[in-house]
Amino acid sequence: MSTDVPPHILAEHRRSRLLENTFVVDFDVHINERPSDLVPFCELPWRKALEELEKVPHRYLDIPAFAPNISVWAGAAFSTLERRTIVSSPGQLREDLDLLGVDVGVLFPDNFLMHSLLKPADYAVALARAYNRWLVDVWLSEDRGLIGALLAPNQDPVAAAAEIRRFGDHPRVGCVFLPTCCVDPLYGHRSYDPMYDAAQEFGLPVALHSVQALNPVFPFNLQAFETAFSAHVISHAVSMVANAMSMLETGVPVRFPDLKIVFTESGVTWVPWLGMRLDKEYSERRREVPLLTERPSHYLYGMYFATQPIEEPERMRDMALMMEVFGGENSVVFASDWPHHDFDHPDKVLQIPISDDAKRKVMGGNGARLLGLEVPAR
Repeated sequence: MSTDVPPHILAEHRRSRLLENTFVVDFDVHINERPSDLVPFCELPWRKALEELEKVPHRYLDIPAFAPNISVWAGAAFSTLERRTIVSSPGQLREDLDLLGVDVGVLFPDNFLMHSLLKPADYAVALARAYNRWLVDVWLSEDRGLIGALLAPNQDPVAAAAEIRRFGDHPRVGCVFLPTCCVDPLYGHRSYDPMYDAAQEFGLPVALHSVQALNPVFPFNLQAFETAFSAHVISHAVSMVANAMSMLETGVPVRFPDLKIVFTESGVTWVPWLGMRLDKEYSERRREVPLLTERPSHYLYGMYFATQPIEEPERMRDMALMMEVFGGENSVVFASDWPHHDFDHPDKVLQIPISDDAKRKVMGGNGARLLGLEVPAR
């Protein structure tokens, strides 16, 4: 195998026997997009901006006006690993996924995790269009078990809907990526209805994905914390909580009953907590949410939740109990976050003491159902 992963990492990633016999869909794999990659796909005059940005020294997820990352804490920084954290070609990614025992990988960007911060709207839309064309032409040109997540520019939901309709019937486009880092307004706002309508029309799930940042927009106003340790613990999960609440209070799952909603890179233990809190409020304030004819948890537990970063309690059976509360056997999908520093190996999720049938659902069955894929016989 011609990979640049160090030998000690290769040894750590040997697959278990159970994993060898499990169909695995990874709902969060990252590809690295550089300004130069998008230049051939970007319209003028914004193409000139990308050509200038390529002159900026390469920094990891921190390119001004492209990936405006202000989440690097102004304090001590410690390395957490000794390997690459960027995937730059489809062949390289396929080798990595084979090593991890992953059959199908859903592709999300690196730098454009912070796409919501880009202004003006015309520029953000132009970059989203260029990214989607690059994604389809370069990464999805062949059947390598790679599924693309279209980038929906929240700055212009009508333009986002047009992108979904342009590529919605592509055989290897499987979902729509909603950038959730510092998004304003939250995704329950009715201005986003056009893109939900388009995603529902093509049967494409919408996948919310966040990343750590420091910004006045709730819930990324993290300046009260002194360490990246604290900020990273809270930023992803609270971002998902905020957007889930926003979508529920405006009745998104009621108004778009066939729309599938996925929350990625926030773990799963926040789900039963939020469901219980929402049901408590609903018992006292249901007049404020007249579109919800069932308890809020009914709609929340009907959404999907990616495992990474999977919580690791001292007793792994606690994870099984948590999943039982919200029916996670049928709504949790595996995600690794490869190749980022905090990625989860598939074998880690298989340690949760649930039935073999439930493991097969979490590791691949639920993801296959979301993406409209057939699970092959092992």
